[in-house]
Amino acid sequence: MTPLRVLLVGDHEEDFFLIREMLERNRSLIAADLEHARSLEEARELMQHRPYGLLLFEHDAGDDEAVRLVTDLLHDGRPVPFILLTEDADEKTVADIIGGGTWNCLAKSRLDGATLVRTIHNTVALHSLHLEQQSAEESLRKLSRAVEQSADTVVITDCQGVIEYVNPAFEALTGYSRDEAHGKTPRILKSGEQGPEIYQEMWKAILGGNVFRGILVNRKKNGELYYIEESICPIRDVDGKVTHFISNGRDLTERLRLEAQLLQAQKMDAVGRLAGGVAHDFNNLLTIITSYSELALDSVPHNSPLESKIHEILQAARRAAELTRQLLAFSRKQPQALRVVELNSVVSTIAKTLPRLIGEDIDFSLTPGEDLGPVRIDPVQLEQVLMNLAANARDAMPQGGHLQIETSDVRLDDDYIHGKPAVIPRGHYALITVSDDGHGIPPEDLPHVFEPFYTTKPSGKGTGLGLATVYGIVKQNNGFIWVYGEPGCGTIFKIYLPCVSERHHLSEIKETESHNELGGSETILLVEDEASVRRATAEFLRLQGYNVIEARDGVDALALAKEQNAIHLVVSDVVMPRMSGGALAKEVARVRPDTQFLFVSGYAGKTILDHKVVDLETNFLQKPYTLRQLSSKIRRALDTASPTSRPK
Repeated sequence: MTPLRVLLVGDHEEDFFLIREMLERNRSLIAADLEHARSLEEARELMQHRPYGLLLFEHDAGDDEAVRLVTDLLHDGRPVPFILLTEDADEKTVADIIGGGTWNCLAKSRLDGATLVRTIHNTVALHSLHLEQQSAEESLRKLSRAVEQSADTVVITDCQGVIEYVNPAFEALTGYSRDEAHGKTPRILKSGEQGPEIYQEMWKAILGGNVFRGILVNRKKNGELYYIEESICPIRDVDGKVTHFISNGRDLTERLRLEAQLLQAQKMDAVGRLAGGVAHDFNNLLTIITSYSELALDSVPHNSPLESKIHEILQAARRAAELTRQLLAFSRKQPQALRVVELNSVVSTIAKTLPRLIGEDIDFSLTPGEDLGPVRIDPVQLEQVLMNLAANARDAMPQGGHLQIETSDVRLDDDYIHGKPAVIPRGHYALITVSDDGHGIPPEDLPHVFEPFYTTKPSGKGTGLGLATVYGIVKQNNGFIWVYGEPGCGTIFKIYLPCVSERHHLSEIKETESHNELGGSETILLVEDEASVRRATAEFLRLQGYNVIEARDGVDALALAKEQNAIHLVVSDVVMPRMSGGALAKEVARVRPDTQFLFVSGYAGKTILDHKVVDLETNFLQKPYTLRQLSSKIRRALDTASPTSRPK
């Protein structure tokens, strides 16, 4: 056992020898080593270099030096117990002198070995208890601060579930103050959105002494729902009896909202890729249908009974082509002609056509905002968006109603963005709000309104692509769309389009029909991996007088380009096996730098750009096309020697 180190402070040498002798005689009762400091300065010096378990102070009447030392040592954070050796043991006087800490006193006149040993034992033991109490109190204070400052909710109830304590995080999340929650049960938060099974499972777990973990849907004081991950466990007394329950909860509302948005975005992206692929296949088939129908139309006499039938086929193909354009819009692969425009001007022009679309039973109003920033968008696509939203509103108001379009300039900050269903970055936007007072949208349908082919309309009353097209166009133009609706309360669509800094308008490239007669005698290398499309196109071009060389893909085409004496134009699909149209163009440019290219594809937009096609405006034709469109594009390409029509 390590001896207790004791420091005697006082200038009476005989007292030091007397106390040391007492401790030596009682070595069997207490192991202590006594040291002597004859002054305050010496005591301070010794205490700076070695720890002491007990201090003995000689206090003479009227001597304030020991008082100062005791007070100083108490205040500088060294928790050492004290015994004052006085002429008489007046505890009131000692208390007035020390005022705190662990202390005791002995009268020198009655000092003996047994009394000294007993007093030392009591003082040291009391000091040890005092330190333990201080440590326990500090631990409780830390625990209290931790619970009070926790970001998670903490609720303590008795074993019947009556609330005895809630922390500030609970108040902030639920809206209930401590006073309001105290004495209530957590049933004040019950939302009715979950069945009784989860609560039965919870009580079964905690009454059995186990921990319950689960996600609950609760209701705030203001009626708003929130999701919380709860961990509830019993609190036991020293005998193991359950006396209370403690619940720790973490708000999951925002995280679940963001996860749902991510899943929805991933689903929409997957469906968009599928839609783009389907549109490509449809466009190839429609190209075959329209090409052979046009060839058939040219081969039958005017006013022949077959003429009207072929026209019906072409009309049906045009309607099918419109569906594929909507699929491409949804998949964000629709070709664009972007312009920097003043939104009010474009919307006002489009709005003039809407009354004819929605009918006389629906009132229409346009409220343009002031000082809107310019936006970059394809005006034709914007018209498609507003037409689809207007048609959707018309169908929601069969008995008539009101349709309103508003524009406004908005600058979104974190406070505005927080809680919005769509993740919208901070910034400057032009906002288009389209609202109606129709039958609204049920909550179960709201998450699905932008999905392709999803419709609540009766069979035959819609394709289910209208809002999907709107969604795709808005996303393709780097915008964001948000919808809100309740049954019987109408529907509101908000479209946020990012503003740009340019105040000038992009120059418009307008397609004009060539004044030259269509057709010619030049040599055309036709590259198309779809055999039926290739045969129909080749037949038509030969009828136009061209010399046509056919290739099934880029590899075959490159070999033919190297063999032939003259090739004036290459008409090539973009996405092909073995070698794409873009790669073919680069290879041909090495051996025939003056050869022009015209690209055709059932894909569009980003997919075409990914394959390094140079200019969607001048050397690209979207499938399905009419033979006259193809002939016009070919003639224009042959008559133009622009270096931009070839890859660099």
